[in-house]
Amino acid sequence: MAKKEHVSETQATQLLKANKVAFTEHPYEYLEHGGAMHSAEVLGLDPFTVVKTLVMQDQDAKPLLVLMHGNRKVSTKNLARQIGAKSVEPCAPEVANRHSGYLVGGTSPFGTRRAMPVYIEETILALPRIAINGGRRGFLVQIDPQVCVQLLGAKPVHCALAE
Repeated sequence: MAKKEHVSETQATQLLKANKVAFTEHPYEYLEHGGAMHSAEVLGLDPFTVVKTLVMQDQDAKPLLVLMHGNRKVSTKNLARQIGAKSVEPCAPEVANRHSGYLVGGTSPFGTRRAMPVYIEETILALPRIAINGGRRGFLVQIDPQVCVQLLGAKPVHCALAE
């Protein structure tokens, strides 16, 4: 079997390997502000199976991660209600970078600089495989979505809105 283009290790891939998680690497040409829709298109994936990692914060500026379908938005009101927060909002890019240790556009929920609570849109867990950021811009890994629960303790929530 011919190996695809190898991407150098990231904090995320190191964590996945250390936990013996099976994953496939999917590098692509990164596009500024292209987001999950762009990566899905160039990799020929359904945007519903491409999962974006969003760094958000509650009313006390405590960071949290939200894993959401690539073609959905987060209802911050619904999320706040479900996690018992007064409010939730996206972090500014420089704040998100500081919390995660990754650049926005390359944020992986695995191997973050700081441990944060992780929330996952419940319908993601029903998918057989997901593509999620592998720790750098232009690099996704495909994994079983249950890995997010097993490794990250991701809690299921219902907060998706159609794009």
